[in-house]
Amino acid sequence: MTSSAPRFACLFIAQFAAVGVMMPFIPPLMTAAGLSASEVGSVLATGAGVRLVAGPLGGRLADALGRPKAVMAGGSLIAALAACLYGLAQDLPGLLAANLLMAMGYASVVPLGDAMALRAAREDGWDYGRVRALGSAAFIVAAGAAGWLAGHAGAGSIAWLLAGSMAVSAIAALAVPATGIPPRRGGGAFRGVLALPAFRRSLLVAALIQGSHAAYYAFGSIHWERAGVPSTTIGLLWSWSVVAEVALFAWGRGAVDRLGPRGLALVAAAAGVLRWGITATTVALPALILAQALHALTFGAMHLATMRVMQAAIPHAVAGTAQTLLAAGIGAVMMVGTLVAGQGYAAFGASIFWGMAGMCAVAALAAGRLPAPR
Repeated sequence: MTSSAPRFACLFIAQFAAVGVMMPFIPPLMTAAGLSASEVGSVLATGAGVRLVAGPLGGRLADALGRPKAVMAGGSLIAALAACLYGLAQDLPGLLAANLLMAMGYASVVPLGDAMALRAAREDGWDYGRVRALGSAAFIVAAGAAGWLAGHAGAGSIAWLLAGSMAVSAIAALAVPATGIPPRRGGGAFRGVLALPAFRRSLLVAALIQGSHAAYYAFGSIHWERAGVPSTTIGLLWSWSVVAEVALFAWGRGAVDRLGPRGLALVAAAAGVLRWGITATTVALPALILAQALHALTFGAMHLATMRVMQAAIPHAVAGTAQTLLAAGIGAVMMVGTLVAGQGYAAFGASIFWGMAGMCAVAALAAGRLPAPR
């Protein structure tokens, strides 16, 4: 690897270790504090709403200042403070405040890391997917460790592990090389990005497929826990979901090149219909293992399809703005999906996952307008 690749590997490891702690176990932390399923859904959806604004503003600030490293580091430190508040809060107002602070701090952090990594990968000649795979591997380890910790020390202990992970993410952000891109001041950055047809098409498909994970992210752990799946097993299931994703990122470049963004998106959509259908109908461990393995396609293939479009179609001067707008669009669909899932899971239980399967079916129809392999 060239000189910049190891530092971006460290960045991805730190960022996705934090996500591996946060994503599976913050909803159970909320339920352990006494929140109902609908309250959990409302808190998570409110945070998603904040991210819609905070993410693009953070990306625009990074482009305007020409200092995405500083914006990433600052956001990670704010997220570390939010994690501490998760550990101290014991009621709905406190947990809502923690979630809003987390949303404000971390909304632009991962998209800015992707924007910087895509540029560095193109200029230095390293494989983005292979380096990004290390972040996914860190997610696996962190989710497994968090599951063990929750099982032995209670759900509240997750908050302090998350705080430490966010602090390390801030340090890693400061260690990556500067972009060397001059500040992009003046208006019109948002309009310029949204005017790009390739961006709009990619955003639509990615928002539907990535947004179809809303019920899983918010209620997957809660659903399995209520069905009697142990916390340690839940952590391992989340970890397993990323194992095949790591393989795709690390060794799937040939298949990715052959399929192109359009083929990758179609594969992701089909996998989503199957995955959420399984999740809706059973909690049998062999079926859950199969469904979780499909995360490599529902998330991984769609992510690589989107990054291919972003790398080819977005000017460097607005890369941070574009990545955070993409995240905001996905987040908007995720917010609506989480709100629906909160009410739907309370009323219908696991049947809510059929709605997620339907989103993937619609995405398959829209994916035909994405670029074909070159």
